Amino acid sequence: MGLFDFVRNAGGELFGGDDEKKEAAEDPKQANQLSQISIIRRIRDAGIEVSDLMVVVDDDLATISGQVATQEDCEKATLAAGNQMGIARVDCQIEVQEADAPEAQMYTVKSGDSLSEIAKSVYGDAMKYPLIFEANKPLLSDPDKIYPGQVLRIPAVE
Repeated sequence: MGLFDFVRNAGGELFGGDDEKKEAAEDPKQANQLSQISIIRRIRDAGIEVSDLMVVVDDDLATISGQVATQEDCEKATLAAGNQMGIARVDCQIEVQEADAPEAQMYTVKSGDSLSEIAKSVYGDAMKYPLIFEANKPLLSDPDKIYPGQVLRIPAVE
């Protein structure tokens, strides 16, 4: 898929407790390893099936590779990696087995945005916000819980 930009200081926490955060701040190599583990966990917890998943983190760049069945799974894995605190770029090297669907548009949430406002600007119809919500499940659990800097998949309307 290529290289994608994210907002480094937006997103979910990469590390669990305060001890992990302190250790990571003191040792960049350990911080990268903890980030890798956190991203792998986030992809798996989201139920995204990536065969031979590999994640390498170097400072704020996460490189992900493996194989997925669909373009949607590839995009969701990219978002799971990028929507993490401290990650500014994702180099997606995932191989898509069934490249039948076009790549979705990516949208970075701005302050004050809602899914219905995004749907109105992209599709011309605010009531199509469920398309965006469904396209980002399970990374989104509630259509009202989006945050500035978060990157969302915006699928094409068929």
